[in-house]
Amino acid sequence: MSTLARARCTIGAHPCALDAALAAAVLLCMVAGSFVDPHGPEGISWGLRTPDVLSLTLMTAGAAALAFRRRRPLTVLVVTGCVSVVESVTGDPRAPVVMSAVIALYTVAASTDRPTTWRVGLLTMTVLTGAAMLAGPLPWYAQENLAVFAWTGIGATAGDAVRSRRAFVQAIRDRAEKAERTREEEARRRVAEERLRIARDLHDVVAHHIALVNVQAGVASHVMDKRPDQAKEALAHVREASRSALDELRATVGLLRQSGDPEAPTEPAPGLARLDELVGTFHHAGLRVEVARTDQGTELPAAVDLAAYRIIQEALTNVQKHAGRQAKAEVSVVRVGPNIEVTVLDDGTTGGEAADTPAEGGGHGLLGMRERVTAVRGTLTTGPRYGGGFRVHAILPVRNRTEATPEAAAATKDPV
Repeated sequence: MSTLARARCTIGAHPCALDAALAAAVLLCMVAGSFVDPHGPEGISWGLRTPDVLSLTLMTAGAAALAFRRRRPLTVLVVTGCVSVVESVTGDPRAPVVMSAVIALYTVAASTDRPTTWRVGLLTMTVLTGAAMLAGPLPWYAQENLAVFAWTGIGATAGDAVRSRRAFVQAIRDRAEKAERTREEEARRRVAEERLRIARDLHDVVAHHIALVNVQAGVASHVMDKRPDQAKEALAHVREASRSALDELRATVGLLRQSGDPEAPTEPAPGLARLDELVGTFHHAGLRVEVARTDQGTELPAAVDLAAYRIIQEALTNVQKHAGRQAKAEVSVVRVGPNIEVTVLDDGTTGGEAADTPAEGGGHGLLGMRERVTAVRGTLTTGPRYGGGFRVHAILPVRNRTEATPEAAAATKDPV
């Protein structure tokens, strides 16, 4: 910190001491100015005259009042104005007591608003100048009377200028602080959204593949002794599902690498074009799935295509986990006007209750589906079916706002 900055901090920490020092300096200047003779034979000259007792008293009273100018600016202005009027009427020769009133007027103008400054300034100028011109011992056109008018105007103008500058600087600081807070809030919001997106993607990947691994491992354990060929096939499916899970996890974690790390996989995001492959993994796990599609030729935005794929994946995973081994699932993808409707039904006896109720470790499948649908401005309806089973129905717009800008499209890009 520089010497000037330290001095400003010290002065700002002791305003009363600064006002007392200012009052002493003003008193010294007024006493010194009382020795000046403005009407000497050679113009303004120094004389050896001594101010009378009344003038010294008025100068002391005016200077003492300035010590309280920050706490009571209007009161101090009234006091200094009164002593200045008394000096203007009685002083002959006149002492510069009006100096204290000018400083008090400056303080009022610097600490109030502009309308108040105008009113108080005009009133002070009128009273002090009028008293000096009309009731003083000097002619009304004397330079001392004109000086009273000029100095009071300067004091009010200077105070208003200082107040305006302070307000301008404070406004700049407020805008900078607000902008900083806005940037921090935006950064926190983006971090939270990215964390939620990654958590949702990890849930979709892990829940799907681990559910398949669990089912196939159970099948292998059940037929290991009696049908080793079928157990071998089940273990092959376990290996394939685990490899797929590792690949998708590696792609997701690759997004978290730093710029100097190896390049992340560039496999395109999954969509409805890979629906047959997805259904095939459930067929291998023993789940009967029927697919009906009338969306051929429909080009979907990347975010909508991914959302539809993930909704079907999560819904079938829930069927696999909760609906029972004999359950059957039906998947339909239908283009209806400007929307595409995705429906997943199952006939399991426990599917609706179990899928809608989190397990002991907590469940986020339905919540993740709802978040994905909301992100693309769609609607999601889930619930148990009459007679048993569960229904997942999503309406997704074929065109959505997320593809309006490259930045928005990049923000919704799936890591896998």
